[in-house]
Amino acid sequence: MTLQQEIVGNAMQMAVVNLSPGQTVYCEAGKFLFKTVNVTMETRLSGPSGSGGQQQSGGGGMGGLLRQAMGTAMQAGQRLLAGESLAFQYFTAQGGEGTVGFAGVLPGEMRALELDGTRAWFAEKDAFVAAESTVDFGIAFAGGRTGMSGGEGFILEKFTGHGTVIIAGAGNFIDLNPADFGGRIEVDTGCVVAFEEGIQYGVQRVGGLNRQGIMNAVFGGEGLSLATLEGNGRVILQSLTIESLAAALKKAQGGDKQGPTGGLFSTHAG
Repeated sequence: MTLQQEIVGNAMQMAVVNLSPGQTVYCEAGKFLFKTVNVTMETRLSGPSGSGGQQQSGGGGMGGLLRQAMGTAMQAGQRLLAGESLAFQYFTAQGGEGTVGFAGVLPGEMRALELDGTRAWFAEKDAFVAAESTVDFGIAFAGGRTGMSGGEGFILEKFTGHGTVIIAGAGNFIDLNPADFGGRIEVDTGCVVAFEEGIQYGVQRVGGLNRQGIMNAVFGGEGLSLATLEGNGRVILQSLTIESLAAALKKAQGGDKQGPTGGLFSTHAG
């Protein structure tokens, strides 16, 4: 069953979801806005695991319960390690149709992605807002070396299964396909919102260890690395990064500590 939803607003969008009787949608804690009274709300540590939003019984008596508890603890621990919300909130319409509202945490756009079971989607940390209970939420690690170089790219959210997942980002979105640009694009690591499975994500140094490379790192504001996206598939980028938003707010408050370079020599007040 397709999730009936509408994304409304401009600078700070929100998703209004209409649930059929018995239909369940879940969100990351902190993304819920409002609901009608016939929609129940339940907070759990476990993800949906494609089970229609219901926790699996585990089977096998005490052994099954123990396996279920360990699985839930591992899921929660993985999300906690990734800096994600520890719990999910589940919303189910009872006795008729219901309505629930969700939003992201930054001024920007939202997007509803439709999964057909053939391709997963990957997204930046904190991009997830809500999804049908038939969509599985997981954590993907881009790899130690890549992650340490790429900052935001180290830990990604992964969505699999069938149904609708709603994500949010900062600023405005642009949809690209690297195949339309010779098969590869290079972007600021903070601009990547989401991409389809099949796109190869990596991180590369900005220039070599030469005069121009040092100029890029020190004065260009990008640090030492750029994200690379290769292949044939959808890529969603955002026009505003969390770092640039934080720097603008800090500057407006008179607390700008970045200095004139804005790059390698930037410092941030604790």
